[in-house]
Amino acid sequence: MPPIQDHPLRYRLANELHARPFPSLQVPCRAVYLAIKKPHQAASRDKSLDLQHLIDLLDRYGTQHPQPGATHFSGPIGQHVLKWEQHTEFVTYTVFLRGLSERPFDPADFDVFPPEWLDAAPGVRVTSALVRVDERVEDDDTIESRIEDWFVPESIAVSAVLDDDAIIAGDFRIDPAGHQRFAVFARPGVGERRVGRIVQRLTEIETYKTMSMLGFTRVREISPKLGYLDEELSTLMEVMTHGTGSAEDTLKSLLATSAELEALSAQTSFRLGATGAYEAIVGQRIEVLREARWQGRQTFAEFMTRRYDPAMRTVKSTERRIGTMSGRAMRTSELLRTRVEVERSAQNQQLLEGMNQRAEMQLRLQKTVEGLSTVAISYYAVSLAAYLLYPAGEALGVSRGMLTAAVTLPVILAVWFLVRRVRESVEKRGGG
Repeated sequence: MPPIQDHPLRYRLANELHARPFPSLQVPCRAVYLAIKKPHQAASRDKSLDLQHLIDLLDRYGTQHPQPGATHFSGPIGQHVLKWEQHTEFVTYTVFLRGLSERPFDPADFDVFPPEWLDAAPGVRVTSALVRVDERVEDDDTIESRIEDWFVPESIAVSAVLDDDAIIAGDFRIDPAGHQRFAVFARPGVGERRVGRIVQRLTEIETYKTMSMLGFTRVREISPKLGYLDEELSTLMEVMTHGTGSAEDTLKSLLATSAELEALSAQTSFRLGATGAYEAIVGQRIEVLREARWQGRQTFAEFMTRRYDPAMRTVKSTERRIGTMSGRAMRTSELLRTRVEVERSAQNQQLLEGMNQRAEMQLRLQKTVEGLSTVAISYYAVSLAAYLLYPAGEALGVSRGMLTAAVTLPVILAVWFLVRRVRESVEKRGGG
């Protein structure tokens, strides 16, 4: 028997689950992270430019190129290791450096990205970060002292993660060099891949947190216009309720407002939808770290609850508000259309009644004209009949007056009968 035929995408789909493995990091080490995004229409950008920008960096270090159309890459650049990933809206570069610099979070580490290469980036920096990975000493006071020196005290988030295998810390602030800072203190003997997972999840939390905050800024931008449309919609509904204006004029204004709402919804639907997806990723990445409180400090989850979650609730509230307003506008439009149709039906009824009155008047006029026509035709018919009978009247000794009087009544009856037959014949043909 021949082997069963595989689906053409079977291996591709299976390999996709293993396409982006976590890095393996030896403690101590450092990581330099950069996320680049096109300012506008990032999802529909030319992604070949991202790959070409990566190749330009690899050429500077003499590193082998990735496969054509690749969406991820990992390889050496000089004495370091680069991990590159392409996402829907952005690309990320993470460079892992061995050992620790004498100066914690030294901005010079970012020099692995040449300035002229950064200037040629097909986008702008969304975020960048410096991560310091050191061995965890038994003296917690030493760790606490370092954290106090490295981060802004009122914003520090610290927690023990992965069953107390490591301590992570950060303040989600941009330092004077323009980077975020994260510190990892790993216990001796912790696996290299586990350390790599911690570092990658920290950079992912920072990236997706920043990307989701783009939705918050978008909401703040549209808030004034949304308030204006909401007020306009309420005004139109009040006009419709109290009947203080023309229904057709109100309907036109309402349709214009509805069109603006639909346009606004179309312009923001992708960003608000992406914000929800990014927020879910942030929550999931924090959850898998399995945080535990350390030295009474707030955890990353608590930091997000206080600072980040309110912004996300605002985005969700605005998204619901747009949907609710669109629904209100649609329902109000339907009611107004019904009202306009009822008014038009009443107008049509009045028009039909007027037409009926005019038809009745025309019928009366027609009957009047018909009578007058009978008289006129009879007059001429009597005259003709009299002229025909004058010779016979003279022979019989009857005067012209008597002869005319004698034929007048029969002629009138005959004319009336003929006119009536003609009218009935016309009416039958019209009815048929």
